[in-house]
Amino acid sequence: MPEETVVATAPVTEQPQRRAPRPRADAVRNRERIVAAARELLVEYGTELPLDEVARRAGVGNATLYRNFKDRGELMHHVVLTVTDHVTDHAEKALAAEEAGESSAFEALRTFVHAAADERIGALCPMLQAAFDKDHPDVVAALDRLTTGIEDLIGRARDAGQLRTDIGVGDLMVALSQLTRPLPGTACLGFDRYVHRHLQLFLDGLMAPARSELPGEAATLEDLRQG
Repeated sequence: MPEETVVATAPVTEQPQRRAPRPRADAVRNRERIVAAARELLVEYGTELPLDEVARRAGVGNATLYRNFKDRGELMHHVVLTVTDHVTDHAEKALAAEEAGESSAFEALRTFVHAAADERIGALCPMLQAAFDKDHPDVVAALDRLTTGIEDLIGRARDAGQLRTDIGVGDLMVALSQLTRPLPGTACLGFDRYVHRHLQLFLDGLMAPARSELPGEAATLEDLRQG
């Protein structure tokens, strides 16, 4: 019988997968500065925030801004997600403090409101605009988490008999947005020093027992999104 010829083959070695290069530290800082500047300008100017001014306040060139965000819509999308996540973190932290017995239910709500004001919660105003993609999966997930956190805070304060019963998440968010947004004009540049003072007055009005009957119905975040 003819001998079989054995052909030697080289062992197959797996090619290492290439990892996506990590962004440079300065690139990450530039992106964070751009988002922070846009957050401030969204509160001041609304959705027509000037992109040149965003770049100037962030301390970067226009080319750097557009390298990170292709247009105003993409930038606002990232600002909304960033602010929503930060505000939700504050809600969950306040809940944890209440659960640990470190604060009362209403004190937890009060702590959250002041922390949310410092996050410039008024920067979430693009969500009320028709052109904003409210149904983007990232936005929906972020809003669901935010709603759950605030509903838990409100529910605990209400169950403890410390919060009036005719208040909804939407009522709280509208008041927060309005009380933390400066009025148009340069005469209100020092507005920030009054924000927490006026929020405290507002919070006192939320305490039970209610001193008056509110007109209309309690608002939800969904009511605000529907316009």
